Amino acid sequence: QKFVPFDKDAAVASAWAKHAGHSVRNIDMVLEGGSITSDGAGLLATTEQCLLHPNRNPQLSKDQIEQRLRSEFDLNEVMWLPHGLSMDADTDGHVDNVAIFVAPRTMVFQTCDNKSLSDHLRLEENRKVAQSFGVTMHEIPVLPVIEYHGERMQVPYLNFYMINGAVIVPVCGHAADDDMLGLIGEYIPDRDIIGLDIGGILAYGGGGIHCITQQIPALL
Repeated sequence: QKFVPFDKDAAVASAWAKHAGHSVRNIDMVLEGGSITSDGAGLLATTEQCLLHPNRNPQLSKDQIEQRLRSEFDLNEVMWLPHGLSMDADTDGHVDNVAIFVAPRTMVFQTCDNKSLSDHLRLEENRKVAQSFGVTMHEIPVLPVIEYHGERMQVPYLNFYMINGAVIVPVCGHAADDDMLGLIGEYIPDRDIIGLDIGGILAYGGGGIHCITQQIPALL
């Protein structure tokens, strides 16, 4: 109920499915795209902060949620990271702000080199959990914090969107923007890296680039 009205948003999926000629099956579970990330090979990651939040599925236990995820997405493993970002009240801690798969068992991971911020320890806890799964981790060490109309907010570089041939990365005019774009380019070398200033979008409840987009994969 944070961003009402959302009735037209809720109708998009079924409208697109009808347009594309796909059937629709509803499941009794609250699950946004930004709350999960999958490597496409049986491993999915999410955060306890989000999926176990009472705003989501208070009637389901952690084990029940995991079983739903395994069944619906044909998974072998579910990685439960403890935390989303500390200031992420809008999404209650979406995983797409702290970790994202870019290849099978390969993640780009948000860390925080500013030890004065609570996210430094929170993201370190996430990193240790991911390590236990034996995944390859590429770190983004800078977590920008900006002020927009008197509101402080984090603009994680990780909330990027991968399109054919390119990666669209959120930037905000931070001194580290170019360096972090360069890092992402090293981690995803087969695509062009494009920075897009989204400072104002976050303030209106729309989320980052990954939050407000949804891929439509080609059917093989």
